[in-house]
Amino acid sequence: MSTFWQNLFARKPATDNLQLAASPLASLAVDMHSHLLPGLDDGAETLTHSLDLLRELRALGFSKLIMTPHIMGDFYKNTPEGIRAALSLLRTAAAEAGLSDVVLECAAEYYLDEWLGRKLADGTELLTFGGERRYLLIETSYLNEPLNLNGTIFNLQAAGYRPVLAHPERYVYFYGRFAEIEKLRQEQGVLLQLNLNSLAGYYSPAARHVAEKLIDARLVDFVGTDTHHLRHTAALATKTLKSTYFHKLMALPLLNNTL
Repeated sequence: MSTFWQNLFARKPATDNLQLAASPLASLAVDMHSHLLPGLDDGAETLTHSLDLLRELRALGFSKLIMTPHIMGDFYKNTPEGIRAALSLLRTAAAEAGLSDVVLECAAEYYLDEWLGRKLADGTELLTFGGERRYLLIETSYLNEPLNLNGTIFNLQAAGYRPVLAHPERYVYFYGRFAEIEKLRQEQGVLLQLNLNSLAGYYSPAARHVAEKLIDARLVDFVGTDTHHLRHTAALATKTLKSTYFHKLMALPLLNNTL
């Protein structure tokens, strides 16, 4: 890593606002998709791990994190109460570590399965972000197209939620079917969230290609780090920010800084 990037992303005291302002990601302000809450899913395992990730995202320029643990059938049985309890623990630890200048909030990343349908049918609370705008982050299988995608979207919207599809560039079943992603956004009103590290080919060359097409078509509404571990933040600092499409992405009217 060059001396410039070492200086830019070196860990510095929370009072160093000049360093935050200099970050290429500072204009986003908000990372609305990450897995920093400890012990809830495949992200941070401990509070120490959470704080390490928080420091790295702060150094990248984020001043607010909306953390979104998975809620998925029988695999990640997270509840609003459990997620808020983990958020409270992290807020306390962050304050003690001198990181209280980063605003910490929570939502969730809901997997489109029968359990989500049941929650919606019986009126169970779903964790949203964006206040009264009620954005709801959803994901699907990476390989298999969900049979209930359109129906679930309709039901979510009828219940007053605004679905945000997490990382559409990573869904293999959409490859070669870009028009269907366009239809989701333009005709069905589903907002789209791109993973920043897709621009560096972190997940696959195919995911990078779809990410670039989404940017060219101006179909990206939100971007997120989808941070699970320090490999993600390292890729952001050393690869993603140098990628060809990063500046094209940042020129779009993204909604992150409205949250």
